[in-house]
Amino acid sequence: MALIYAMQAREILDGRGWPTIELVLWLDNGFSTITSVPTAVAKESHSATELRDFEKRANGLGVQKAINNINQIIAPQLIGKDVLKQRDIDQLLIDLDGTVTKKKLGANAILAVSQAVLKAGALSVGLPLYQYIQKKYRLVSEISMPNCIITALDGGVYGGKNLDFREFFIIPASHMSTDKSIEMAITLKQKVEDLLISKGAIHSVGITGGFSPSLYKNTDAFELLIEAIKQSSYNFAQDLFFGINSASHDLYEAAKYRLRDSNEGMSSNELLTLYKKMRESYKLIYIEDPFIEDETNKWQELVREIGKTTTIAACNNVSSKASLIKNGIKDQNFNAVVIKPKHLGTISETMESIKLIKDSKLDLIISQSGGETNETLIVDLAVAVGANYVKLGPINRGERIAKYNRLLEIYRETQASA
Repeated sequence: MALIYAMQAREILDGRGWPTIELVLWLDNGFSTITSVPTAVAKESHSATELRDFEKRANGLGVQKAINNINQIIAPQLIGKDVLKQRDIDQLLIDLDGTVTKKKLGANAILAVSQAVLKAGALSVGLPLYQYIQKKYRLVSEISMPNCIITALDGGVYGGKNLDFREFFIIPASHMSTDKSIEMAITLKQKVEDLLISKGAIHSVGITGGFSPSLYKNTDAFELLIEAIKQSSYNFAQDLFFGINSASHDLYEAAKYRLRDSNEGMSSNELLTLYKKMRESYKLIYIEDPFIEDETNKWQELVREIGKTTTIAACNNVSSKASLIKNGIKDQNFNAVVIKPKHLGTISETMESIKLIKDSKLDLIISQSGGETNETLIVDLAVAVGANYVKLGPINRGERIAKYNRLLEIYRETQASA
Protein backbone atom coordinates (compact mmCIF):
# COMPACT_ATOMS: atom_id res chain seq x y z
CA MET A 1 0.00 0.00 0.00
CA ALA A 2 1.31 3.45 -0.96
CA LEU A 3 -0.15 6.48 0.78
CA ILE A 4 -0.18 10.14 -0.21
CA TYR A 5 2.50 11.96 1.77
CA ALA A 6 2.25 15.44 0.23
CA MET A 7 1.26 17.34 -2.90
CA GLN A 8 2.14 20.75 -4.26
CA ALA A 9 0.51 22.58 -7.16
CA ARG A 10 2.13 25.37 -9.13
CA GLU A 11 1.47 27.46 -12.22
CA ILE A 12 3.08 26.58 -15.55
CA LEU A 13 2.32 27.54 -19.16
CA ASP A 14 0.48 25.52 -21.78
CA GLY A 15 1.60 25.25 -25.42
CA ARG A 16 0.18 28.66 -26.35
CA GLY A 17 1.60 30.46 -23.31
CA TRP A 18 -1.52 30.45 -21.13
CA PRO A 19 -1.23 29.60 -17.42
CA THR A 20 -2.29 26.14 -16.29
CA ILE A 21 -1.66 23.77 -13.38
CA GLU A 22 1.22 21.40 -12.69
CA LEU A 23 1.05 19.13 -9.65
CA VAL A 24 3.69 17.08 -7.85
CA LEU A 25 2.46 14.24 -5.63
CA TRP A 26 4.76 12.46 -3.16
CA LEU A 27 4.10 9.00 -1.72
CA ASP A 28 5.11 7.81 1.73
CA ASN A 29 7.63 5.42 0.14
CA GLY A 30 9.63 8.34 -1.23
CA PHE A 31 8.43 8.09 -4.83
CA SER A 32 6.85 11.06 -6.58
CA THR A 33 4.97 11.77 -9.79
CA ILE A 34 4.14 14.91 -11.72
CA THR A 35 1.22 15.84 -13.95
CA SER A 36 -0.31 18.86 -15.68
CA VAL A 37 -3.68 19.68 -17.20
CA PRO A 38 -4.66 21.10 -20.60
CA THR A 39 -6.73 24.24 -21.08
CA ALA A 40 -9.64 25.14 -23.32
CA VAL A 41 -9.29 27.32 -26.41
CA ALA A 42 -12.99 27.66 -27.21
CA LYS A 43 -16.07 27.49 -25.01
CA GLU A 44 -17.50 23.98 -24.74
CA SER A 45 -21.20 23.80 -23.96
CA HIS A 46 -21.41 21.23 -21.16
CA SER A 47 -17.80 21.04 -20.00
CA ALA A 48 -16.91 21.33 -16.33
CA THR A 49 -15.62 24.74 -15.24
CA GLU A 50 -12.00 25.68 -15.80
CA LEU A 51 -11.31 28.04 -12.90
CA ARG A 52 -9.29 31.16 -13.70
CA ASP A 53 -8.44 34.20 -11.58
CA PHE A 54 -9.91 36.93 -13.81
CA GLU A 55 -7.60 39.48 -12.20
CA LYS A 56 -5.07 41.91 -13.69
CA ARG A 57 -2.18 39.48 -13.45
CA ALA A 58 -1.61 37.51 -16.67
CA ASN A 59 -4.51 39.37 -18.29
CA GLY A 60 -6.94 37.53 -16.04
CA LEU A 61 -5.79 34.11 -17.18
CA GLY A 62 -3.94 33.07 -14.03
CA VAL A 63 -4.89 29.90 -12.15
CA GLN A 64 -3.71 30.81 -8.65
CA LYS A 65 -7.21 30.35 -7.21
CA ALA A 66 -7.32 26.79 -8.50
CA ILE A 67 -3.79 26.18 -7.24
CA ASN A 68 -4.67 27.50 -3.79
CA ASN A 69 -7.70 25.22 -3.77
CA ILE A 70 -5.37 22.25 -4.28
CA ASN A 71 -2.73 23.30 -1.77
CA GLN A 72 -5.04 24.61 0.95
CA ILE A 73 -8.31 22.68 0.62
CA ILE A 74 -7.73 19.43 -1.27
CA ALA A 75 -4.25 18.41 -0.13
CA PRO A 76 -5.02 18.32 3.63
CA GLN A 77 -7.97 16.02 2.92
CA LEU A 78 -5.91 13.55 0.91
CA ILE A 79 -2.81 13.09 3.07
CA GLY A 80 -2.65 9.44 4.11
CA LYS A 81 -5.06 8.22 1.42
CA ASP A 82 -4.28 5.04 -0.54
CA VAL A 83 -3.59 5.98 -4.18
CA LEU A 84 -4.97 2.66 -5.39
CA LYS A 85 -8.45 3.77 -4.30
CA GLN A 86 -9.03 6.04 -7.29
CA ARG A 87 -12.83 5.99 -7.15
CA ASP A 88 -12.94 6.86 -3.44
CA ILE A 89 -10.52 9.76 -3.89
CA ASP A 90 -12.34 11.06 -6.96
CA GLN A 91 -15.64 10.97 -5.08
CA LEU A 92 -14.04 12.89 -2.23
CA LEU A 93 -12.93 15.54 -4.73
CA ILE A 94 -16.43 15.76 -6.17
CA ASP A 95 -17.93 16.07 -2.68
CA LEU A 96 -15.42 18.71 -1.62
CA ASP A 97 -16.47 20.83 -4.59
CA GLY A 98 -20.17 20.18 -4.22
CA THR A 99 -21.26 21.77 -7.52
CA VAL A 100 -22.48 20.17 -10.72
CA THR A 101 -19.91 21.93 -12.91
CA LYS A 102 -17.03 21.84 -10.37
CA LYS A 103 -16.98 25.63 -10.35
CA LYS A 104 -16.05 25.94 -6.66
CA LEU A 105 -12.66 24.23 -6.73
CA GLY A 106 -12.28 24.21 -10.51
CA ALA A 107 -12.33 21.19 -12.80
CA ASN A 108 -8.72 21.99 -13.67
CA ALA A 109 -7.73 21.71 -10.00
CA ILE A 110 -9.70 18.50 -9.52
CA LEU A 111 -8.34 16.91 -12.70
CA ALA A 112 -4.75 17.69 -11.73
CA VAL A 113 -5.23 15.78 -8.47
CA SER A 114 -7.16 12.91 -10.07
CA GLN A 115 -4.49 12.45 -12.76
CA ALA A 116 -1.70 12.56 -10.17
CA VAL A 117 -3.42 9.86 -8.12
CA LEU A 118 -3.77 7.64 -11.20
CA LYS A 119 -0.10 8.05 -12.10
CA ALA A 120 0.94 7.49 -8.49
CA GLY A 121 -1.09 4.27 -8.43
CA ALA A 122 0.84 2.96 -11.42
CA LEU A 123 4.10 4.01 -9.82
CA SER A 124 3.22 2.29 -6.54
CA VAL A 125 2.74 -1.11 -8.22
CA GLY A 126 5.64 -0.73 -10.64
CA LEU A 127 3.65 -0.78 -13.88
CA PRO A 128 3.68 1.48 -16.93
CA LEU A 129 0.61 3.70 -16.79
CA TYR A 130 -1.16 2.02 -19.72
CA GLN A 131 -0.74 -1.42 -18.17
CA TYR A 132 -1.96 -0.17 -14.80
CA ILE A 133 -5.11 1.36 -16.34
CA GLN A 134 -5.80 -1.77 -18.38
CA LYS A 135 -5.44 -4.09 -15.37
CA LYS A 136 -7.37 -1.80 -13.03
CA TYR A 137 -10.42 -1.18 -15.23
CA ARG A 138 -10.32 -4.23 -17.51
CA LEU A 139 -12.22 -2.67 -20.40
CA VAL A 140 -10.13 -4.76 -22.80
CA SER A 141 -8.49 -8.12 -22.30
CA GLU A 142 -5.41 -7.25 -24.36
CA ILE A 143 -3.44 -4.10 -25.14
CA SER A 144 -3.96 -2.75 -28.66
CA MET A 145 -2.80 0.39 -30.43
CA PRO A 146 -5.33 3.03 -31.50
CA ASN A 147 -5.28 4.53 -34.97
CA CYS A 148 -4.18 8.15 -35.18
CA ILE A 149 -6.29 11.10 -36.30
CA ILE A 150 -3.57 13.58 -37.24
CA THR A 151 -4.18 17.30 -37.72
CA ALA A 152 -2.81 18.61 -41.04
CA LEU A 153 -4.43 22.06 -41.16
CA ASP A 154 -5.82 24.40 -38.50
CA GLY A 155 -8.91 26.47 -39.25
CA GLY A 156 -11.69 28.24 -37.34
CA VAL A 157 -10.66 29.48 -33.90
CA TYR A 158 -7.51 27.32 -34.14
CA GLY A 159 -6.27 29.03 -37.29
CA GLY A 160 -7.45 32.63 -37.09
CA LYS A 161 -10.57 31.78 -39.14
CA ASN A 162 -8.50 31.33 -42.29
CA LEU A 163 -10.74 28.33 -42.96
CA ASP A 164 -14.13 27.60 -41.43
CA PHE A 165 -13.76 24.04 -40.17
CA ARG A 166 -11.59 23.92 -37.06
CA GLU A 167 -9.36 20.99 -38.03
CA PHE A 168 -8.55 19.05 -41.20
CA PHE A 169 -7.21 15.57 -40.49
CA ILE A 170 -5.32 12.84 -42.24
CA ILE A 171 -6.26 9.37 -41.02
CA PRO A 172 -3.92 6.46 -41.78
CA ALA A 173 -5.50 3.31 -43.18
CA SER A 174 -6.04 0.54 -40.64
CA HIS A 175 -3.36 -1.65 -42.25
CA MET A 176 -0.64 0.84 -41.26
CA SER A 177 1.25 0.28 -38.03
CA THR A 178 1.74 3.07 -35.51
CA ASP A 179 5.32 3.79 -36.51
CA LYS A 180 4.52 3.78 -40.23
CA SER A 181 1.50 6.04 -39.65
CA ILE A 182 3.60 8.63 -37.88
CA GLU A 183 6.34 8.31 -40.49
CA MET A 184 3.74 9.04 -43.17
CA ALA A 185 2.46 12.08 -41.24
CA ILE A 186 6.00 13.44 -40.95
CA THR A 187 6.51 13.07 -44.71
CA LEU A 188 3.22 14.73 -45.60
CA LYS A 189 3.81 17.61 -43.19
CA GLN A 190 7.02 18.40 -45.08
CA LYS A 191 5.30 18.01 -48.46
CA VAL A 192 2.50 20.40 -47.47
CA GLU A 193 5.01 22.96 -46.24
CA ASP A 194 7.06 22.70 -49.44
CA LEU A 195 3.91 23.04 -51.51
CA LEU A 196 2.73 26.15 -49.65
CA ILE A 197 6.15 27.77 -50.01
CA SER A 198 6.31 26.96 -53.72
CA LYS A 199 2.91 28.61 -54.22
CA GLY A 200 3.91 31.68 -52.22
CA ALA A 201 1.11 30.86 -49.80
CA ILE A 202 0.99 31.42 -46.05
CA HIS A 203 2.69 28.55 -44.28
CA SER A 204 2.41 29.80 -40.71
CA VAL A 205 0.71 27.57 -38.16
CA GLY A 206 -2.38 27.87 -35.97
CA ILE A 207 -2.90 27.43 -32.25
CA THR A 208 -2.24 23.69 -32.18
CA GLY A 209 0.59 23.81 -34.73
CA GLY A 210 -1.22 22.83 -37.94
CA PHE A 211 -0.62 24.85 -41.09
CA SER A 212 -3.21 27.61 -41.51
CA PRO A 213 -3.22 28.81 -45.12
CA SER A 214 -5.91 31.17 -46.36
CA LEU A 215 -7.90 29.36 -49.02
CA TYR A 216 -10.91 30.36 -51.10
CA LYS A 217 -13.09 27.40 -50.10
CA ASN A 218 -12.94 24.76 -47.36
CA THR A 219 -12.79 22.04 -50.01
CA ASP A 220 -9.60 23.66 -51.33
CA ALA A 221 -7.94 22.29 -48.19
CA PHE A 222 -8.53 18.76 -49.46
CA GLU A 223 -7.18 19.67 -52.89
CA LEU A 224 -4.03 21.03 -51.25
CA LEU A 225 -3.56 17.84 -49.24
CA ILE A 226 -4.18 15.63 -52.27
CA GLU A 227 -1.56 17.56 -54.23
CA ALA A 228 0.92 17.04 -51.38
CA ILE A 229 0.10 13.33 -51.23
CA LYS A 230 0.76 12.99 -54.98
CA GLN A 231 4.27 14.31 -54.36
CA SER A 232 4.90 11.52 -51.86
CA SER A 233 5.10 7.74 -52.15
CA TYR A 234 1.71 7.31 -50.49
CA ASN A 235 -1.62 6.65 -52.17
CA PHE A 236 -4.70 8.63 -51.28
CA ALA A 237 -7.72 6.47 -50.30
CA GLN A 238 -5.42 3.49 -49.87
CA ASP A 239 -2.83 4.57 -47.32
CA LEU A 240 -4.77 7.46 -45.81
CA PHE A 241 -8.12 9.20 -45.72
CA PHE A 242 -9.46 12.59 -44.61
CA GLY A 243 -11.47 13.84 -41.65
CA ILE A 244 -12.67 17.17 -40.26
CA ASN A 245 -13.68 18.74 -36.98
CA SER A 246 -16.48 21.02 -38.14
CA ALA A 247 -16.93 22.64 -34.70
CA SER A 248 -20.31 23.64 -36.10
CA HIS A 249 -21.27 25.67 -33.01
CA ASP A 250 -18.61 28.19 -34.10
CA LEU A 251 -20.13 28.45 -37.58
CA TYR A 252 -23.78 28.93 -36.62
CA GLU A 253 -25.20 32.45 -36.76
CA ALA A 254 -28.73 33.71 -37.45
CA ALA A 255 -30.06 30.24 -38.34
CA LYS A 256 -27.31 29.66 -40.92
CA TYR A 257 -23.93 27.97 -41.00
CA ARG A 258 -21.48 30.64 -42.16
CA LEU A 259 -19.01 29.00 -44.54
CA ARG A 260 -16.99 30.57 -47.31
CA ASP A 261 -18.29 27.84 -49.61
CA SER A 262 -21.57 29.79 -49.77
CA ASN A 263 -21.99 33.58 -49.90
CA GLU A 264 -25.42 33.41 -48.28
CA GLY A 265 -24.54 30.93 -45.57
CA MET A 266 -25.83 27.36 -45.51
CA SER A 267 -28.99 25.83 -44.14
CA SER A 268 -28.63 22.56 -42.26
CA ASN A 269 -29.88 20.72 -45.36
CA GLU A 270 -27.27 22.41 -47.53
CA LEU A 271 -24.53 21.60 -45.02
CA LEU A 272 -25.63 17.97 -44.93
CA THR A 273 -25.43 17.88 -48.72
CA LEU A 274 -21.91 19.36 -48.54
CA TYR A 275 -20.82 16.63 -46.11
CA LYS A 276 -22.18 13.95 -48.45
CA LYS A 277 -20.37 15.47 -51.41
CA MET A 278 -17.11 15.65 -49.43
CA ARG A 279 -17.58 12.03 -48.43
CA GLU A 280 -17.81 11.01 -52.09
CA SER A 281 -15.23 13.38 -53.58
CA TYR A 282 -12.60 13.40 -50.84
CA LYS A 283 -13.04 10.08 -49.01
CA LEU A 284 -14.06 11.87 -45.83
CA ILE A 285 -14.34 9.09 -43.24
CA TYR A 286 -14.53 11.19 -40.06
CA ILE A 287 -16.76 14.19 -39.22
CA GLU A 288 -16.75 15.67 -35.71
CA ASP A 289 -19.54 17.94 -34.45
CA PRO A 290 -21.24 18.28 -37.87
CA PHE A 291 -24.25 20.27 -36.60
CA ILE A 292 -25.19 22.28 -33.53
CA GLU A 293 -26.60 20.16 -30.73
CA ASP A 294 -30.19 21.35 -31.17
CA GLU A 295 -30.40 19.93 -34.69
CA THR A 296 -30.67 16.32 -33.58
CA ASN A 297 -32.74 15.43 -36.66
CA LYS A 298 -29.79 16.40 -38.88
CA TRP A 299 -27.35 14.38 -36.78
CA GLN A 300 -29.68 11.40 -37.17
CA GLU A 301 -30.09 11.94 -40.90
CA LEU A 302 -26.33 12.16 -41.42
CA VAL A 303 -25.80 8.93 -39.49
CA ARG A 304 -28.51 7.19 -41.49
CA GLU A 305 -27.18 8.36 -44.85
CA ILE A 306 -23.40 7.94 -44.48
CA GLY A 307 -22.89 6.42 -41.01
CA LYS A 308 -22.01 2.99 -42.38
CA THR A 309 -18.90 4.35 -44.05
CA THR A 310 -18.18 7.46 -41.99
CA THR A 311 -17.47 8.10 -38.32
CA ILE A 312 -19.89 10.76 -37.03
CA ALA A 313 -18.35 11.87 -33.74
CA ALA A 314 -19.91 13.90 -30.94
CA CYS A 315 -17.68 16.13 -28.84
CA ASN A 316 -19.05 19.53 -27.87
CA ASN A 317 -22.68 18.48 -27.51
CA VAL A 318 -21.89 15.71 -25.01
CA SER A 319 -18.65 17.01 -23.43
CA SER A 320 -17.74 13.44 -22.39
CA LYS A 321 -20.69 13.25 -19.94
CA ALA A 322 -22.24 9.81 -19.53
CA SER A 323 -25.79 11.16 -19.19
CA LEU A 324 -25.56 13.14 -22.45
CA ILE A 325 -23.83 10.28 -24.25
CA LYS A 326 -26.60 7.94 -23.11
CA ASN A 327 -29.27 10.24 -24.53
CA GLY A 328 -27.41 10.53 -27.83
CA ILE A 329 -27.04 6.76 -28.09
CA LYS A 330 -30.78 6.29 -27.46
CA ASP A 331 -31.63 8.79 -30.20
CA GLN A 332 -28.95 7.41 -32.57
CA ASN A 333 -27.43 10.87 -33.04
CA PHE A 334 -23.87 9.64 -33.63
CA ASN A 335 -21.77 6.51 -33.98
CA ALA A 336 -18.67 7.74 -32.12
CA VAL A 337 -17.78 9.90 -29.13
CA VAL A 338 -14.74 12.08 -28.39
CA ILE A 339 -13.53 11.84 -24.79
CA LYS A 340 -11.42 14.46 -23.01
CA PRO A 341 -10.79 14.02 -19.26
CA LYS A 342 -10.81 17.81 -18.82
CA HIS A 343 -14.50 17.86 -19.76
CA LEU A 344 -15.31 15.95 -16.57
CA GLY A 345 -12.60 16.62 -14.02
CA THR A 346 -11.95 13.13 -12.66
CA ILE A 347 -10.53 9.90 -14.02
CA SER A 348 -13.40 7.88 -12.53
CA GLU A 349 -16.03 9.89 -14.42
CA THR A 350 -13.94 9.58 -17.57
CA MET A 351 -13.78 5.81 -17.21
CA GLU A 352 -17.54 5.63 -16.66
CA SER A 353 -18.13 7.40 -19.98
CA ILE A 354 -15.55 5.25 -21.77
CA LYS A 355 -17.20 2.07 -20.50
CA LEU A 356 -20.60 3.28 -21.70
CA ILE A 357 -19.22 3.98 -25.18
CA LYS A 358 -17.51 0.62 -25.45
CA ASP A 359 -20.51 -1.29 -24.10
CA SER A 360 -22.66 0.47 -26.72
CA LYS A 361 -20.29 -0.60 -29.53
CA LEU A 362 -19.60 2.98 -30.60
CA ASP A 363 -16.21 4.16 -31.81
CA LEU A 364 -14.14 5.77 -29.06
CA ILE A 365 -11.80 8.70 -29.69
CA ILE A 366 -9.48 9.88 -26.91
CA SER A 367 -8.50 13.46 -27.67
CA GLN A 368 -6.02 16.18 -26.88
CA SER A 369 -7.20 19.72 -26.17
CA GLY A 370 -6.41 23.08 -27.71
CA GLY A 371 -4.15 24.30 -24.90
CA GLU A 372 -1.96 21.26 -24.25
CA THR A 373 1.05 20.62 -22.01
CA ASN A 374 3.74 17.95 -22.22
CA GLU A 375 1.58 15.57 -20.17
CA THR A 376 1.14 12.25 -22.03
CA LEU A 377 -1.53 10.57 -19.87
CA ILE A 378 -4.15 10.55 -22.65
CA VAL A 379 -1.86 8.38 -24.79
CA ASP A 380 -1.63 5.70 -22.10
CA LEU A 381 -5.37 6.01 -21.55
CA ALA A 382 -6.17 5.51 -25.25
CA VAL A 383 -4.00 2.40 -25.44
CA ALA A 384 -5.26 0.97 -22.15
CA VAL A 385 -8.98 1.17 -22.96
CA GLY A 386 -8.72 0.01 -26.56
CA ALA A 387 -9.74 3.32 -28.14
CA ASN A 388 -10.41 3.16 -31.86
CA TYR A 389 -8.64 6.47 -32.41
CA VAL A 390 -6.39 8.90 -30.59
CA LYS A 391 -6.23 12.59 -31.53
CA LEU A 392 -2.90 14.16 -30.58
CA GLY A 393 -2.84 17.18 -32.91
CA PRO A 394 -0.33 18.01 -35.65
CA ILE A 395 3.17 16.55 -35.96
CA ASN A 396 4.46 19.85 -34.63
CA ARG A 397 5.19 21.67 -31.34
CA GLY A 398 6.65 20.15 -28.22
CA GLU A 399 3.41 19.47 -26.36
CA ARG A 400 2.11 17.41 -29.31
CA ILE A 401 5.42 15.73 -30.13
CA ALA A 402 5.71 14.52 -26.52
CA LYS A 403 2.50 12.57 -27.04
CA TYR A 404 3.52 11.10 -30.38
CA ASN A 405 6.83 10.05 -28.84
CA ARG A 406 4.96 8.37 -25.98
CA LEU A 407 2.72 6.55 -28.47
CA LEU A 408 5.80 5.29 -30.30
CA GLU A 409 7.37 4.24 -27.00
CA ILE A 410 4.31 2.17 -26.05
CA TYR A 411 4.12 0.70 -29.56
CA ARG A 412 7.72 -0.47 -29.34
CA GLU A 413 7.14 -1.96 -25.89
CA THR A 414 4.12 -3.91 -27.09
CA GLN A 415 5.99 -5.12 -30.19
CA ALA A 416 8.92 -6.27 -28.09
CA SER A 417 6.67 -8.28 -25.79
CA ALA A 418 4.51 -9.76 -28.55
